[in-house]
Amino acid sequence: MSLTHQDVARIAKLARINVSDEEIAAVGNQLNNIFGLIEKMQAVNTDGIEPMAHPQDVSLRLREDIVTQTNQREAFQAVAPQVEKGLFLVPKVIE
Repeated sequence: MSLTHQDVARIAKLARINVSDEEIAAVGNQLNNIFGLIEKMQAVNTDGIEPMAHPQDVSLRLREDIVTQTNQREAFQAVAPQVEKGLFLVPKVIE
């Protein structure tokens, strides 16, 4: 697939890129090279190959699920303005 000057100008207009007439040939060659690479990649036989989530076979480092902080509920309840049955009481905002 080869792009014409009109194709490149239309793509530039759609992308809202200001491309001068002198630059259209260079941009057209770059786009044609990209499309050529895509065609080569599509020509590769990938039957029987599993899709990969990551190019390297890596696994996440997991930490042990242990408690690292102490329970500070009572300390927070002690400084709360109003506490009833272990719940914070807040003023009504919506009437």
